[in-house]
Amino acid sequence: MFQSPEGAAALLSATGEFSINGQRLSAAAAARVRRSVRAYTDEPITDDEIHTLLELTGRAPSAFNAQPWRFVVVRDEALKAQLSAAAFNQKQVAQAPVVIVLYSDMEDTMAHLDTIVHPGLTPEQRDATIERLRKTWGGMTMDARAEWGNAQANIALGYLLLLAQSEGFATSPMLGFQPDAVKALLNIPAHARITSMVALGRAADDGFPSHRLQLERITTFR
Repeated sequence: MFQSPEGAAALLSATGEFSINGQRLSAAAAARVRRSVRAYTDEPITDDEIHTLLELTGRAPSAFNAQPWRFVVVRDEALKAQLSAAAFNQKQVAQAPVVIVLYSDMEDTMAHLDTIVHPGLTPEQRDATIERLRKTWGGMTMDARAEWGNAQANIALGYLLLLAQSEGFATSPMLGFQPDAVKALLNIPAHARITSMVALGRAADDGFPSHRLQLERITTFR
């Protein structure tokens, strides 16, 4: 039976697990109540709130510690209106107080390999690791690197959506946009892959009820 996020929160709060108004949710609680929301209040989101959210999102794992994800935080109303047009006039792009454009840039990662190698390694280990990464990714085409990096950035996207819910924000991730137009508006390099546009704010409605496959439908135990 459908419950609003507030109803679900009240039910789970009875167990002491979490509450939703002004309180952080556990990861499990956030996963249970999260849904895509396309209507937002005009309550602003502070710089500190965005910084915390993206710092935590950056804790996402990635193969070889590549961390190819990059974020553009858009709050300017005129720019959001242009992004909305590039996203086929999806209303949440213009209405949400913040739009986060998450993209991956493996060429930037390749140009700064020294920044992703663990500082605890010896100089010899660091040099060997950098050389191994240069050979691994350098042996790919630029398109193949971009595809690989985008797969890693999708891990960060999952973190972003769950963390936003846990911090009390609603989100709507989108793939319906014109990538070249978004890149031009935000000065994103042409070789980069845009993983998602994410509307972010305080929910003005409950969003559409979640519908998920049963565990038995998607899982095999051996």
